[in-house]
Amino acid sequence: MQHLDTDAVVKRSHRASVPRLDAPPAAPDDAQPSNRWVERLRSKSGNVTLAVGLDIWSAAWSVVLAQWWITGNGADRNIALYSWLFVPIVVVVLATRSMYRRRLKQRFVHVTEPLEASIAVAALATLMIMLLLVPADQPGELVVPHARPGELMLKVWVCAAVVMPLVRLTRSLTQRYLRRKFPFGRPTLIIGSGPIAHQLIMRMRQIPDYGLNPVGLLDDISSTESESFDVPFYGTTGNLEVAARVTGASELIVAPSSVSDEQLARAAQLAHSLGMQVRVVPRLMDAVGGGTWVEHLGGVPLMALCHVDPKGWQFAVKHAFDRLAAGVGLVLISPLLLGLAVLVKSSSRGPIVFSQDRVGRDGKVFGCLKFRSMRSLDSDSESFDLETGSAPGGVEGGDRRTFVGKIMRRTSLDELPQLLNVLRGDMSLVGPRPERPEFVEQFEMHLRRYGDRHRVKAGITGWAQVHGLRGQTSIADRAEFDNYYIENWSLILDLKILVLTVSSALRSAEV
Repeated sequence: MQHLDTDAVVKRSHRASVPRLDAPPAAPDDAQPSNRWVERLRSKSGNVTLAVGLDIWSAAWSVVLAQWWITGNGADRNIALYSWLFVPIVVVVLATRSMYRRRLKQRFVHVTEPLEASIAVAALATLMIMLLLVPADQPGELVVPHARPGELMLKVWVCAAVVMPLVRLTRSLTQRYLRRKFPFGRPTLIIGSGPIAHQLIMRMRQIPDYGLNPVGLLDDISSTESESFDVPFYGTTGNLEVAARVTGASELIVAPSSVSDEQLARAAQLAHSLGMQVRVVPRLMDAVGGGTWVEHLGGVPLMALCHVDPKGWQFAVKHAFDRLAAGVGLVLISPLLLGLAVLVKSSSRGPIVFSQDRVGRDGKVFGCLKFRSMRSLDSDSESFDLETGSAPGGVEGGDRRTFVGKIMRRTSLDELPQLLNVLRGDMSLVGPRPERPEFVEQFEMHLRRYGDRHRVKAGITGWAQVHGLRGQTSIADRAEFDNYYIENWSLILDLKILVLTVSSALRSAEV
């Protein structure tokens, strides 16, 4: 069974040393004793406290702004007082929707919908309470028309819908900066060995946004077999408590291993008693999607697996939406397309748009359209050798890009003609990026589950691309992200990917 490219983890310049288990407790390498506030922020309780505190602060400011907004209309003092119920109610609603649960690398765009829905529910609940508690106007009493509970709560809702997401976005960006700039990841122990453990370690090191730092391995194997992982080996699961004390680990990941299920269960229970967060890699990891849920048959937990049918009605709706959006998009950006066509034609000799054979759904080959961004070859003598483990793309061989082509490549504007591919049904707006037939044959022979990408139509953008896997990056990583997209597909996920694609293009244009 072949997994992701693990050579980057295996071929390190130094070998992991085996620490002494009788050593006194020590702070992790990435945390100095003086930085206790950092440790508190990395802890589960500190993270939740910070999140709740910021939500209370932003909700309170939303109420203040709404009251200031309505003051000129003569807001009743009792109504203004009752509006403060919004603050605890919105926190309770967010908690019931698991908005304070710490998740791995959760982008702000993923929490926008549940956050806005929670704010709306909290505002409506506060209004209902106010209508029940605020006495009705008495006959003959002077009434100010705009000083109504509905008027105030509408403005609280509007203010909170802007202020609370902005505060959460600021927190998310700050957290991402700290994780990338400083060793801010939570120390993590791993039970297991083999390809899955390699994959976990590589992912933690490649993507600091996950907020995890591998500090040790535990398994029923010898330490010499674990040196290739480039993390310290702490022996069997019986040493979990000592390893946690030595490394200061606050996270435990249980991967498939030779350890018996009974030992793994005891290790998980012990980790919980030590205050560690425990995560388990399911043995059927390829079949477990984001919509999986747990049921109980008596006292036995059952994992109910969701299934996405690429040939079902949901994808028929997706393809109809794609064609409609592509048609509207072509009309709206027609001036941009015309301008790019003129620039391409004037930059160098050759066609404005070219077609390249790519492999799409069910392995069918189609002509993928692109704006030409490179000068034509003067001879056929130039060759290009693909780097091992990487996908083709970007600049292959000598750099023949024109000035206009460099800008189009950086901003992905050269991909815009593929809207025509979407319109005629060859491609989708969102999906795995298509590859050339000669490379597909090679990758399918050597990479696990690569062929599974062809269950759906190829896309102009995809889950892998918005995670930085563009150009000559790991093709195994792309296959992993593409299969995740297929198995967790939804129209909401497509919209999120489109938003992230636009955001990424705008950032590239600024560079």
